[in-house]
Amino acid sequence: MFPINDTESSRFSAFPVMTFMIILINTAILFIFPPFLYGEYYERVATVPAMVFSREGGGFLTGITSMFMHGGFFHLFGNMFALWVFGRRVEDACGSWRFLAFYLLAGFGSDLMYVLINSQSEIPVVGASGAVFGVMGAYLILFPRGRIRTLIFWFSFIPSWPKIRAFWVILYFLALQLVPAMDILLNGAGGQYSVAYWGHLGGFFASLTILLFLRPEAFARYWSDTQV
Repeated sequence: MFPINDTESSRFSAFPVMTFMIILINTAILFIFPPFLYGEYYERVATVPAMVFSREGGGFLTGITSMFMHGGFFHLFGNMFALWVFGRRVEDACGSWRFLAFYLLAGFGSDLMYVLINSQSEIPVVGASGAVFGVMGAYLILFPRGRIRTLIFWFSFIPSWPKIRAFWVILYFLALQLVPAMDILLNGAGGQYSVAYWGHLGGFFASLTILLFLRPEAFARYWSDTQV
């Protein structure tokens, strides 16, 4: 299952300026500072839980810097494509600057959750996926009945592009995080995974704050049970 686009139109603005700028900044950073050039600076911008607790490297500031770093093109593409699919209407409901504040909060919350669960880990972590999960969670709260055009391969090779309700798409990706996340929590299996599952869940939990960032008009429409 691969989300392609949100099929609903925006209400308040014509173009998601901040979503586009976040994608542009992440892309520029990857091409200006590709992973093979990170070297000793990697530990200053990436999140390393053990170093955060020992007050080495970038400390808690890596909760911000790490969300703008990626391990490669496909890592970047997956995160930024999902941000474009779900971020457009969330930004529309918030406004550009409120959306940026929410995005940074979700990314930092993601990083904080990851650090607390994996406090002894010395593995550097980068990527915007936690912040993106926060945006997906916000979309679920604001537009649960929105439709997402989704690429699905039936029997491994037959493609289709149905419009699926947002809550099914987002809950599907949330469910994929739960089993490995519980394995890490209960069995200390963090070293077996190359994905920051608890970071994703942390971003998703941070999405509960989205109502604090809405435009006044969108907030009023949400509480009046009118489509945002």
